[in-house]
Amino acid sequence: MTLWEWVKSFFSASSPEPRDALKLGANSKSELSSSLRRLRIGQKGWITLERATSLFSPMEDQYAFGELDDEGKRNLSEFAALIEHRSSFEFMPVEKRLYFTRKST
Repeated sequence: MTLWEWVKSFFSASSPEPRDALKLGANSKSELSSSLRRLRIGQKGWITLERATSLFSPMEDQYAFGELDDEGKRNLSEFAALIEHRSSFEFMPVEKRLYFTRKST
């Protein structure tokens, strides 16, 4: 290890940054379903919040999945929980992404 590499490692985070998750196909719920089934256990994939809104929420983009969007949150939760998808999800508003993580059965 060179001196420069050592100095960089000293100031970097203790664990390496994870590679970016896969962008999932989401032109329809069936395409998203197929994309989720291809993820390995523990693997992450993402779709844009705009796409998630059009697939799951009846609200406009700025209100989708918010405090008043019970239907959108329920639709998304039910979809992610289906046995063939078995995934958790996490909103990342700054990135404008919705991440899915495949869970074990």
